[in-house]
Amino acid sequence: MDQMKIAAQLYTLRDFLKTEEDIAATLQKVKDIGYNAVQVSGLGPIGDEALKTIADRVGVHICATHIPFADMVDKLDAVIAKHKLWNCKYVGIGGLPNEYRTSAEGYANFAKIASDVSRKLKEAGLQFVYHNHAFEFAKWDGKSGMDILFEQSDAGAFGFELDVHWVHAGGADAVGWIRKVNGRMQVVHLKDFTVTPSGERQFAEIGEGNMDFGAILQACEETGVEWGAVEQDNCYGRDPFESLAISARNLKALGASF
Repeated sequence: MDQMKIAAQLYTLRDFLKTEEDIAATLQKVKDIGYNAVQVSGLGPIGDEALKTIADRVGVHICATHIPFADMVDKLDAVIAKHKLWNCKYVGIGGLPNEYRTSAEGYANFAKIASDVSRKLKEAGLQFVYHNHAFEFAKWDGKSGMDILFEQSDAGAFGFELDVHWVHAGGADAVGWIRKVNGRMQVVHLKDFTVTPSGERQFAEIGEGNMDFGAILQACEETGVEWGAVEQDNCYGRDPFESLAISARNLKALGASF
């Protein structure tokens, strides 16, 4: 089994991705830190060809994306063409659209629609991946939204991109969920958190917080996850490039591969 590779989730650097020039400079910095792959999210206006040219020049692989679900439904041919151009297999949704969040029926309806999209992506050689937050762990009659998505989606086409921090924030077991989606997850979001003396939860660099990344990485390896995307939603005044560097250093100390 190939070892999971670490990538940088560009949403962490969204304030440095406003223009094409910003994007080029940021990708070079990411490469210099030691990341050889990125997940595309939070970019300002840039053409698909231009992004591919920059990524190739810098030497970073686009391993996954986050795009609006509406684009998958209404512009699927363009979505497929873009991902083929980028040689990017994993087509991600960054969050469940609001209209599906308020009931078990909403989750079930999304699972059906997204499964239809997922099958079409699979036919094109691509893979749909669903990124969770904490709200999916709200329950209806004892069953969480995540359980509904897991059980009522097409297991052969609908994939997951667990965010381990948000699984934990939802009151669930991150390692347990990594094992639960075994065979249905090739990209995982690696995100840590710490707690202030007043009890406030704060995002943290990988290895600087309270998540058990030894166990998380082991579970990812044992279940065949291909990519671990490092994301930090807020760096609280620290340079986010420094935050990515700290996360990279700590992941390397845990034996992660870049």
